[in-house]
Amino acid sequence: MKLIFLDIDGTLTLPGHNVPPESALQAIRKTQEKGNKVFLCTGRNYAMLKPLLVYGFDGMVAGAGGYVTCGDEVLYDCPMTDAQTRTALDVLHRNGIFCTLETKEMTYGDENLGSFLSSQSKGNSEIERWRAALSSELNIHPMNEYDGRPAYKIVIMCENESQLEEPKKILSRDFDFCMQSVPLHSCLNGELINRKYDKGRGVIRVARYLGVEAGDTYGFGDSMNDLEMIRTVGTGVCMANGSEELKAESDLICPAVEEDGLAKAFAKLGLI
Repeated sequence: MKLIFLDIDGTLTLPGHNVPPESALQAIRKTQEKGNKVFLCTGRNYAMLKPLLVYGFDGMVAGAGGYVTCGDEVLYDCPMTDAQTRTALDVLHRNGIFCTLETKEMTYGDENLGSFLSSQSKGNSEIERWRAALSSELNIHPMNEYDGRPAYKIVIMCENESQLEEPKKILSRDFDFCMQSVPLHSCLNGELINRKYDKGRGVIRVARYLGVEAGDTYGFGDSMNDLEMIRTVGTGVCMANGSEELKAESDLICPAVEEDGLAKAFAKLGLI
């Protein structure tokens, strides 16, 4: 049995969308028919990935590793503490950093985030995901509606590196600042991910639960929040539309999402 872990935005789907190419769906079904299992491995929270569950995945590594399931079994569930959430939002907002806060069932965004994103040039899959999310069915709620429910991750966007100096001093003990590679003159964007977990450790949790060796695991991604997954799996694959840094860490580069990349990579790797 092989285990296959798929990032969503920029890998399984176009950024911010919920419908994979038919070629990818066929490849997923075919590999499952061979006895392999396919997991979503994403920075999205459960609410944002839920529309994709209709395609019959075998589980998920969600929230960048903070919520992990296999079938109906929850293997790991680790939200931030209330104090971590309050401290992080306070220092980030104090430095003019735009935030989205992800709980399991809801996502909250700063009220002026849409205006900020509309002023930015095209950057990477994460920027495009949030642009699409604010104008589609991904259902972002205003930050002032946040009711204190447990949160797993904070996405951050800002104009320059100096805005991150104080947040890094205060928050780096508890959080990894996973910043995306972006073109010159684009905004900085990334994620605060709890140091207790990451996508790679989510892969390990699933593999151990199922008794599968690391050499029989495959990971597909496109951005730097996929780095730990790519480093952990037996075979790491980066999309052609992905970041150059991730490509350098990967075992294989496959065609882009819109060029049937997953299906072609599955075939090349003997997964179908």
